[in-house]
Amino acid sequence: MSLESIIGAIGLLAVVVLVHELGHFLVAKRCGVDVQVFSLGFGPKLLAWRRAETEYRISAIPLGGYVRMAGQDDLSGPAGGEDAAESDAAVGQDDPQEGDPTRRFSAKTLGQRAAIVAAGPGVNFIFAFLLFAAVAFAYGVHVPVEQARVGGVAAGGPAAKAGLVGGELIGAVDGETVSGWEDLAARVRASEGKTLELTLEAGDGLARRRIEVSPEMRPQRDHLGEEIGKVWMIGIQRATEKRPVGAFESLALGMRYTWFWTRTIFETIGRLFQGRLSVADLGGPIMIAQEAGRRAETGLEPLLQFMALISVNLAIINILPIPVLDGGHLLFFLFEGLRGRPMSLRYRELAQQFGLLLLAALMVFVVFNDLSRIIGG
Repeated sequence: MSLESIIGAIGLLAVVVLVHELGHFLVAKRCGVDVQVFSLGFGPKLLAWRRAETEYRISAIPLGGYVRMAGQDDLSGPAGGEDAAESDAAVGQDDPQEGDPTRRFSAKTLGQRAAIVAAGPGVNFIFAFLLFAAVAFAYGVHVPVEQARVGGVAAGGPAAKAGLVGGELIGAVDGETVSGWEDLAARVRASEGKTLELTLEAGDGLARRRIEVSPEMRPQRDHLGEEIGKVWMIGIQRATEKRPVGAFESLALGMRYTWFWTRTIFETIGRLFQGRLSVADLGGPIMIAQEAGRRAETGLEPLLQFMALISVNLAIINILPIPVLDGGHLLFFLFEGLRGRPMSLRYRELAQQFGLLLLAALMVFVVFNDLSRIIGG
């Protein structure tokens, strides 16, 4: 993994985490809370400056961040950057800090505290929506072509062995004209492995020619990679073309893409718990760095799309009902609202310890997966 990939991944994560913490920060300020520290990263501070009541920091470990408020226990979160919005009022203790007691986080209403905590993931969703929309407006969208044109060829597959290359147009199969991509796919699936003669039309500087290709039975997978059956394939992808979009359509696309990835990530989590997907496919910071580097090499468009996807991931991770994450604090607030009083300090501390252990174990596991993929090639 190159130095450029590492720097790019850190920069990408820093932007997404900064957006997350800005959500907490801005809503806290709006609610009149005394924000004491705004830190990008956690651990030892590398750079700090003060403006009004808030100290702004850049800290040594770039995989997170936090906002510390008066009247709040500071439990800096793991990768993703959490500010564990713990209220002293919620645990029945007095805050010894000086300052206006009405500006403490713990002095705010339950609704205000919940809004401050929910603002981090909420702003990540908004950021992803805006990024997806901006990319669609600036670059257009990829739409599949109707023709049986090859977009990509799987290495080592039947088509690659036969010499088929991306960009070629398949005009006929066994001498019969192909009406489009769906017609081609249907004929390959119905071949039962029989060798097919493909007639390749002239185009993109390639001369008209004929090749023979023998389909192979391969697993058919859905959008999450789960096997849903086996079909005859030759190992090609459908070609796409760029279509420009206007401002209003780009906003609709931004909403659609954000919803698609939100639903997809929740589906993935559900299938992991059901055992339908392998936990070995989970990735951590090393995979993010590799993917960020790969996207950066292909251009700004895929890199921005990846940043939007990471922002959706960060939002969803943080709304999971795990203590020390935003979702865990919102769950505590829900209990407080239903019971009319906060959960006891002892149970909250136990829950937080469990949450930290769970997240630490998850981080070790995904890093192990990353290293295993690198070692295994």
